[in-house]
Amino acid sequence: MIRCIIVDDEPLAQDLLQDYLEDFPDLKVVGRFNDGFEAFKGIGELQPDLVFLDIEMPKITGFELVELLEEPPKIIFTTAYDNYAIKAFELQAVDYLLKPFSKERLGQAIQRVSIAPNDSSKLTRLKEEMPSEGFLTRVVVKTGNRIEVLQEANIASISADGDYVKINSAGKQYLKLGTMSYFEKMLDPQNFTRIHRSHIVNISAISKIEPYQKENYLVFLKDNTQFPVSKKGMIKLKKALRI
Repeated sequence: MIRCIIVDDEPLAQDLLQDYLEDFPDLKVVGRFNDGFEAFKGIGELQPDLVFLDIEMPKITGFELVELLEEPPKIIFTTAYDNYAIKAFELQAVDYLLKPFSKERLGQAIQRVSIAPNDSSKLTRLKEEMPSEGFLTRVVVKTGNRIEVLQEANIASISADGDYVKINSAGKQYLKLGTMSYFEKMLDPQNFTRIHRSHIVNISAISKIEPYQKENYLVFLKDNTQFPVSKKGMIKLKKALRI
């Protein structure tokens, strides 16, 4: 028996999908959720094998929900938009159903579930390479069972911390699985500069730059944190600050 949940902000879409699924005896719907926040908690509690996931939802998107899951179940995306298909398959989705879809098309997707790989480590690596339509305007993080959405403008710095990055936002620190190269690529260079292999800073958060030892510098942020600046980072910083 495949235990599945439905995540969609449209109740009628949930109802239709559940009606369709009643004709598939190997599947059992164990939960229905209206947004990504509810679904994140539900996935943790119910541990489903499969998620039927809408993409454009309030609060957080379906893609952002997948990003938060350390060991994601298998995913079938269900959406009214065709422009997310490439991104969905880069996330190793089982299938991508374009609304409105037929029961027959749903059956084709379900047939793929048993043969689809379930390698969450591969999914995590692919997330880092996922293309985007533009720079990040927010970063979704989890703290325990809570989800927080950090606005780009409030992020003061990002620092490497093993397989994670440490994000400093509004005086608080958050850990998120990711790489420095990913955030360097995905944050607007007009606002953020990588000053060191281990540190990215928000230009607007800088309070001063001071010499440190021979030919080295320190950057001080408005919250009193400080970071070393590499020679290459100093070149980038001067360019960003136009000095």
